[in-house]
Amino acid sequence: MEYIILISILTLIAFGTLIFIASRYRRCPSDRILVVYGKVAGQKSARCYHGGASFVWPVIQDYAYLSLTPIPIDIQLRGALSQQNIRVNTPSTFTVGISTEPGVMENAAERLLGLNLTQIQELAKDIIFGQMRVVIATMPIEEINADRDKLIANIANGVEVELRKVGLRLINVNIQDITDESGYIDALGREAAARAINEAKVKVSQQERDGDIGAAEADREKRVLVAAAQANAVQGENEAAVQMANSYAARREREAEAQRIATAAEKVAAAKALEEAYASEEVAERQRAKRDEASQMANIIVQAEIERKKIEVLAEAEKTRVRLTAEAERLKIELQAEAEKRRIELTAEGEGARQRLTQQGEADGLRAVMEAQARGTLAQLQARADGFKAIVAAAGSAQDAAQLMVTEQLPKLVEEQVKAVGNLKIDKVTVWDSGKGSADGKTSTAGFLSGLAGAIPPIHELARNAGVELPAFLGKTSDTIASPASTQEHSEPQSEG
Repeated sequence: MEYIILISILTLIAFGTLIFIASRYRRCPSDRILVVYGKVAGQKSARCYHGGASFVWPVIQDYAYLSLTPIPIDIQLRGALSQQNIRVNTPSTFTVGISTEPGVMENAAERLLGLNLTQIQELAKDIIFGQMRVVIATMPIEEINADRDKLIANIANGVEVELRKVGLRLINVNIQDITDESGYIDALGREAAARAINEAKVKVSQQERDGDIGAAEADREKRVLVAAAQANAVQGENEAAVQMANSYAARREREAEAQRIATAAEKVAAAKALEEAYASEEVAERQRAKRDEASQMANIIVQAEIERKKIEVLAEAEKTRVRLTAEAERLKIELQAEAEKRRIELTAEGEGARQRLTQQGEADGLRAVMEAQARGTLAQLQARADGFKAIVAAAGSAQDAAQLMVTEQLPKLVEEQVKAVGNLKIDKVTVWDSGKGSADGKTSTAGFLSGLAGAIPPIHELARNAGVELPAFLGKTSDTIASPASTQEHSEPQSEG
């Protein structure tokens, strides 16, 4: 039982697979192109099939068809410029279709897939219009009118190249009637008709002349031969019968007269034939002169008309250019004035804002500096006050603290005092010492040195001047010591130079 169920399941899977493959297997009709797009092999955006079939994978691929139905296009081209700048009307009918050539089919798949026949027709119509104008511009109007095969070949070559770029091919070209707005082609037709008529007239006159001349020549030869035969006969008869001499002479005279009349008639006929030929040639030359005059008039009139239109177009273009230039200059001046006004306004606003910000920044900076200086000064004063409080507390009283602080500064005072003496610049000292002592037993040199040392105030005197009484262990000053002023008077050195 399980074996039968397994076989049934496998059969259903195989049948479903076949149905799935059949549903995704697409056949291409002969009048269409199958386009498979999506994930395809290689760098192509799509694969194209004309005939045959292809398997279309689900999800990653899809398909569409391009119809190969021929598309007729009516081109009513009017006013196309030829090589001589003469406008030509060339109505024509083109038949195009999607190409089945490899490489061109891919162009059709990339550019025409999804477009209906009307849209494809409009696209091809635009391409054909442009190429026809290009081809007509390279050909003279005489060649356009006379050589239709060359015109069709040039148009087909130019249009085919451009149509291949979008995946189309040119099937047929039918040029209808070619006309021009100036009537130049009609003038060419009338010229050709007049030329054919004149040539026919000349040929008729020539044939008639040849016929008359031939008839005259034949008659003359006939008469000559008949006369020769008769002369031979008469000569025999005359030899046979001398009696017929007078008759023969008379007959020869009549024959000579007839010959003269015949020759004169021949000359008259030839002259008449030449006169008629000259008359026909004169008529032909007059017609040719009229044709040349008409052609020259047509060229002059057409050229003058073209020149007039060219001058009008150039004048209109110059007028438009001057107007547009003036308008552009006016707009430029207005925009420049508006921009300058806006720039001045923005500059003034920016300058005011900058000054306000600068003043505000300077004020803020100055306030911050002064606050910092005040905080620093306050901190210094607070630190000094705390130090003074600590010194007073350690000394026991404010007076003791003051004496202690002055005592601490005495070495610096003495140092500065010594510097004052040391800064004296004495280049040379000359002392005259006789060797005799003074009342106190000192010599002049000893007195000078003693006075120089006494110029430095004693430390006790400095402390006393500062209101401080030094301790006893530092020594005491005697009352006999002279004051610094008196000492200086007695110790003034004698210097020389």
